[in-house]
Amino acid sequence: MTHTLISLISIVIGIIGGNTAGYFFKNYSFGLVGNTIVGVFGSVFLIKSLGRLGFSPKFIMQSGNIDFFLFSLNSLISFLGGAIGVFLIFKLKKRMNS
Repeated sequence: MTHTLISLISIVIGIIGGNTAGYFFKNYSFGLVGNTIVGVFGSVFLIKSLGRLGFSPKFIMQSGNIDFFLFSLNSLISFLGGAIGVFLIFKLKKRMNS
């Protein structure tokens, strides 16, 4: 697995996180396309912000083999980034409308 593939998997997991948050919290949903876009940017932002703590794709593949603990931590943070992004964008939308 390469760094690029791990990054793409993280983005897909962020999309799943954004759409899951939109599905369970219908008041915060932006529809399928909106939740997908928010999931992409939310996961990328959180992985780039917190990835330097040691679970970015570079660190996952550092030894040449996959570190599955770091990969699962990366996946969890990416999922949370997509889900949290939906809530933050909803708050931003609400504030801009008032």
